[in-house]
This record gives sequence, structure tokens and C-alpha cells, in this order.
Amino acid sequence: MLKHHLDGGVRKGALTQEQADAKLAAWIEEKAGKVDAKKDGLSKKQAEAKAKALKAETAANEKRANAAAEALKAAEAPEVVEEEVAEVAEEVVAEVAVEETTAVEEAPADEEASEETEA
Repeated sequence: MLKHHLDGGVRKGALTQEQADAKLAAWIEEKAGKVDAKKDGLSKKQAEAKAKALKAETAANEKRANAAAEALKAAEAPEVVEEEVAEVAEEVVAEVAVEETTAVEEAPADEEASEETEA
């Protein structure tokens, strides 16, 4: 479009062809600079958005990993507690068995003593 206007100026004698070509080259260079600046700005914004998204994704992954680790710890903790409960239960059962055995041995002796006193 600009070339058409510059050619009109050359036809009217306002410019020479060399001047028109120089103005056209300067305009094309300026326009290319603006386009490149816009592309750089857009790519910079895109890179910033990508970095921000990556950071957010990394944070989400860390949260997910921490939650999974805590869930794993929570799952392991009941097993440890169950093992401890089982050990304590075995000890209690053994103590109760010993107490019952001693109680059974003492009970007949008590019954014999009470029968002797009644007689």
C-alpha cells in the first residue's frame, strides 16, 4: 500500500525513485522490527506462563507426594500398633493362663480346708 503512494509521489515529481525506495526500505525495516518485538513479547509471555504452570504443577506434585507418603505412614502405623497389640495380648493370655493355673491349684486346697472345718 505504501509503495503505491510512494510511486504516486514519484509520478507527480515530489520524490525521486531512489528516495521512494529508501523510504519504502526504512518502512519495511521498521515494520519488521515491530513485528519481531511483538513476537518476542508474546514468546516471553508464553515462556513466563509455561514457567508459572510448571511451578504450580511441581507444587501440586509435591503436595500429592507428601499426601501419599503420609498415607503410607498411616497405613504402616496400624500394622506396627497391631503387632504391639498382638504381643501384649499374647503376654496377657499367658499371664491369665498362669493365674488360672495357680487359681485352680489353690482352689482345691481351699475347698479341702473348708471341708475340714465343717466336719
